[in-house]
Amino acid sequence: MSTTDASFTGARIELRPTRSAASASRIALWALILRDLLVLRKHFIEFVIRTVVQPFLLCLVFLYVFPKIGQGIGGGGGSGAESAFATVLVPGVVGISILFQGVQSVALTMAQEFGYTREIEDRVQAPCPIWLVALAKVLSGAVQGAISAVIVLPIASVVHASRAEAHLNLHWWIILTMIPLACVGMTSLGLFLGTTFEPRNIGLMFGFVILPVTFLGGTYYQWTRLAPVQVGGWHWLQTIVLANPLIYVNEGMRAAFTNASHMHLYVVYPVLVGFTALFLGLGLRNFRQRVLS
Repeated sequence: MSTTDASFTGARIELRPTRSAASASRIALWALILRDLLVLRKHFIEFVIRTVVQPFLLCLVFLYVFPKIGQGIGGGGGSGAESAFATVLVPGVVGISILFQGVQSVALTMAQEFGYTREIEDRVQAPCPIWLVALAKVLSGAVQGAISAVIVLPIASVVHASRAEAHLNLHWWIILTMIPLACVGMTSLGLFLGTTFEPRNIGLMFGFVILPVTFLGGTYYQWTRLAPVQVGGWHWLQTIVLANPLIYVNEGMRAAFTNASHMHLYVVYPVLVGFTALFLGLGLRNFRQRVLS
């Protein structure tokens, strides 16, 4: 439905459209995104602390403390192995920060808004389709994920002992395409999880979904190095982790930030797009069902 205004020409009243439904929806979508970003700006210090703590601790323990106390990392001793491990870990830390930001900014928010207070009802009264409200949450969460990547990368790059220095080599065309795709993909996952788990069961999501995704997502290792893990000639672990969307994010980050071996990009991009479309479609469907229930 379009909005109209009235102009008086003599005794005749003329009604002319001033805003189409599509235009009103775009304005409402932008307003919803700006609202979330305004909240982010007001709580930016908390956002930075929440974003930095886990990546900082990972790099501090693996790349600084272990080399200092002489405990080998990276599957072997010596500065070469420690530096290689750092080169693998830093992109993984960026990928995992995008994952956690997508879950925290969308899934946890959904759990709160679908809870007892039903805060979501204020959002769905916006002059736009219901699915657009969920899309605004995904896009604002993706912006937060990109900000977290920008914050985490330099910190992860400098927190290391001299023997465990990461060798980074920035490939900008991959960075400028992979990071937005990864952010939208992980916030779409957050939308799917946030609309699938009941608010009272949101804690189960971390134990049964996020924890396995994190440890089997290639944060600490490359997918190409999993081939020796096999049973009867079947590379079972290398095959099973292909169902994990985080493995493609982390492999894409290694392609973007290092020269380390990684999964082929002609596999990473299409599969990550497919996961994004799948999670977004299921999340939008669940969101509508939850709102109308």
